Amino acid sequence: MKPGKRPQKFPLNPKHPERICWGCDKYCPADNLLCGNGSGRTEHPAEILGEDWYEWEAWNLSNMIGGKKPSGGGA
Repeated sequence: MKPGKRPQKFPLNPKHPERICWGCDKYCPADNLLCGNGSGRTEHPAEILGEDWYEWEAWNLSNMIGGKKPSGGGA
């Protein structure tokens, strides 16, 4: 990352997560991966675990969602 550039916030529920690779902070289009690791697109957690993925206690994301305590569903 370039000096002075802030990292992007990770979206909890993007509208079209299938259009982006979520494997690094480049957020490349799914059909034009720039990292060159030879693998396919990394899915967003909402694609795998559902829209309430961030409420799982195992993620420990309460500080990202306004400090509210996650409502359960943890692993």
